[in-house]
Amino acid sequence: MDDNRKVYITKDMDDFLWQQIKELPYFRGLLRAVEARAYQDIPLAGPILDLGCGDGHFASKAFEIPLDVGIDPWIGPIKLARKQGSYKTVIRGFGDQLPFPDAYFGCVISNSVLEHIQDLDSVICEIARVIKPDAQFIFCVPNHNFLLNLSVSNSLEKIGLRKLADLYRKFFNRISRHHHCDSPEIWKNRLEKAGFTIDRQWHYFSPNATAALEWGHYFGLPSLVSHFLFRRWIIVPKRWNLSLINDYLTKFYRENPIQKEGSYSFYIAHKKKI
Repeated sequence: MDDNRKVYITKDMDDFLWQQIKELPYFRGLLRAVEARAYQDIPLAGPILDLGCGDGHFASKAFEIPLDVGIDPWIGPIKLARKQGSYKTVIRGFGDQLPFPDAYFGCVISNSVLEHIQDLDSVICEIARVIKPDAQFIFCVPNHNFLLNLSVSNSLEKIGLRKLADLYRKFFNRISRHHHCDSPEIWKNRLEKAGFTIDRQWHYFSPNATAALEWGHYFGLPSLVSHFLFRRWIIVPKRWNLSLINDYLTKFYRENPIQKEGSYSFYIAHKKKI
C-alpha cells in the first residue's frame, strides 16, 4: 500500500445496519448499510472527492475520517452536509463542470448517484480530468437486473399480464429517478472511452433483498409523512421500536456480496496512465 493511502473506515461492520435504519426509511437504510460495508477493506488515497454527496449522511456513517470534498447540485442537501461534518469542504456544483484543476484528486467516489444523471458520459469524462493517473474511481449503481428483480412485475408476468408488468417496471424506474440501469459490459465500454480500467466489479442485493427494498417504498410512506412534519424519517429511533425490522433485514444485510443475479453493482476502477 502506498504511504499516502489510508483506510477511511470505522465501526464494527455489524453495526452499519442499525446505524442506517434508525435514521432512514428501512429500504434505503438496508441498501446504504450494504454499500457502507463494501468500503471497509478498500484503501483510499487522498484528496478524495465524493461526487453527489447529498446530505452527507452516507459518508458520516461509512467513514471515520472526513472526506476532503463533497459536491452536489442541490442547495438543501448541501446545507445538511455541511452540518454533518463528513467533509472538510462542501460545495455546490455539477458533475460535468467540476471546479478543480486537472489531476487533482487521488480518489473519486460516487455512491448511488450516477444512475440519476442523464448525460452520464460528460460526467465520467470530467471525473477522468480531475483524477490523478492511476487513481481510483469507486462507485455503485443499479444494474440490468434491477427491473428484472422487481417482485410485483414478476408476479404480474406469472399470471400473463406482461403489458401491466412492463408498465409497473417503467413506473418504479421513474419513481426511483433512474436514467441508467446498465450492465457491466456497458459500463466497461463507457469507462474505457474515458480512460478508466475496471479492477474489480461485483453484483450485490439479491432478488429477495430487492423485493424488500421495493415494498419498502410503500411501507415507508409513514416515514415520508414524519419527515415532512418533523424533519425526521424515524420518530422513535430505539431498538425496541425497530427490533423486528432490524431482525428481518439482517439476513439481507449479511448476504454474500458477490451475486450473479444481484440488482446493484459495485465498481473499483482506475485511470490509466498515458
